[in-house]
Order: sequence, then C-alpha cells, then structure tokens
Amino acid sequence: MQILAIGEILWDVFDDAEILGGAPLNFSAAAQRLGNQVTLISAVGDDPRGRRAIQSMTALGLSADFVQTVPENETGTALVTTDDAGNASYIIKRPAAFDQFQIDDTQLSTFESLHPDWLYFGTLAQTHRPTEQLLRRILARIPTVKCFYDMNLRDGHWNPDMVQRLSSLSTIVKLNETEAETLFRLAHANEEFSLERFCRYWSSAHSVETMCVTLGGKGCAIFRNNSFHCFDGFPVTVADSVGAGDAFAAAFLHGYGHRWPMDSTATFANALGALVASRSGATPAWTVDECRRLIAEKRVSGSEVTE
Repeated sequence: MQILAIGEILWDVFDDAEILGGAPLNFSAAAQRLGNQVTLISAVGDDPRGRRAIQSMTALGLSADFVQTVPENETGTALVTTDDAGNASYIIKRPAAFDQFQIDDTQLSTFESLHPDWLYFGTLAQTHRPTEQLLRRILARIPTVKCFYDMNLRDGHWNPDMVQRLSSLSTIVKLNETEAETLFRLAHANEEFSLERFCRYWSSAHSVETMCVTLGGKGCAIFRNNSFHCFDGFPVTVADSVGAGDAFAAAFLHGYGHRWPMDSTATFANALGALVASRSGATPAWTVDECRRLIAEKRVSGSEVTE
C-alpha cells in the first residue's frame, strides 16, 4: 500500500533519555517495516534535535524527503511520565517546528503521483488550524484517498468540534476506551456508557465505516457493518506503552488495507501492540515472525474472539 502520513515529529523526553517519537512517525516506521510505502509529511527545527531526528528516520528506513527544516521554532518535544501500569502522559511544548510546515502545488502534485491508498493523521498537529487546512488541500487534490484518523487526544491539545470534523473525513477512526467515554459523555451526559453504544453513535453521526477502540492489555473492540466484536489482547510484561498504539494502528491498517478478515486484522494488531508495549521506546525492534508466534501461542490456548 501507498500511505501518506501527516503530523508531528517530536522527541519523547524521559528522565534519563530522549527517544524519537510522535504518533505519525511511530506509525510510519511500523507501517514501513510491514512492507508498505510511507511518505511522512512534517517538520523539524534547525537545531540538534532536528538533525538527530532526520538521522534517526534514516536509520528506521523512513524517507525524510518531505520533512522540512524550519528556523522559526524548535523541534517538538513531549515530556513523558508513566504510571505504575506503564501508561504514559505527555506535556507538549507548542508552538513547535511541526506547526510550521508548508505544502506547495509542486508537492501536492508529487503526493498525487504516488496514488496513495490511505492518508493517516491524528489530532495533535491539526490543532494548529493551518495544518488542518493543509490536510484538506491534500484531500481535495486526491479525493480517492481513504483516511485513517488516530485520535490520540492529549490534554490541552484538542477540542470536540475539531475531533468531529476530522472524524467526518475518515473511513477508519481509532481511539482508546477512555477517549470513547469522554466523547460519549459530551453528547450523552446522562446516559449509560458502553463501547458498543458509543461506536454506533459516533459512526452514524460522522459516517465512519469502521470504529476501532483499543483496550490496552484487553485487546480491542471493532464496530463495522453494524456489527460489534471484541478481540482479546496478549499478556505481556509492559515496559512502557509509548508507541504501542501507533504500532497497533499500523498493523490494523496493514491488514485492513490488504482485505484480511477482521479477526485476523485485529489479532495481528493486538499482537504487534503487545510486542511494542513489552519493549522500551516508541519504535523498538520487532519482527513479523514474533507476532506470528504470539498469535500461534494464543490459538493453542483458546479462541481470541469474543462476541
């Protein structure tokens, strides 16, 4: 598949290390490793972190041809803290370099010539309104491309109107269980929440073909063709959750785009997400064979699908 990804590149800053991240970059690295052709559209600063980011992208096998270097702002950073369960929270400095990239008509023509199947985006970069406008320029120029919206709602970096606009552009919307409940309660404060109820509401309101809700170690829930199913996760010892959801997204889109059965797609995505969560950093080493072994072990122990 040909995939365009648009959004932030930033460094995840831990107490003792800095690791290159940003959901679009993490997603792109995993999708490329799975054999897809990924074009990442972003920007870094004219600073040491920016130069290291370009070098690290090359090491990950990603092209930096459409990663601009801008002098106006520093390369993005996210101060990361994790709780006892390995769940991450972020403090993100804005504006950042990824808020400054531009797309001209020549670049649009280049993107069009790639004949992309999918356009991946999240929420963070789109909070800078010119970036959302650039996203819409791409869609106007390539109306056949399908959209994968990976919400990743960060405190202070989203608003309901924008999330609804982006959802309405999308074939697939991915989010986590906490985000699903937050969005549900904004519209149905006095109603009982359930994942299925949320998925039915959100997909109907925004004409979304497939809703994908990640459940951490419990796996994921999928709503498609008026049918709701849960798919069990894989038990692993969590090192940190940074990048696990992005790897899940890449694996899910890989299976979905190649028209795998939904149980195979969701199970593969759960397996890759679990592998990444079991290793430190947003883009650790992993192989497809490791995913296959996890899945084979799961099948030996029992069914992974829960109706």
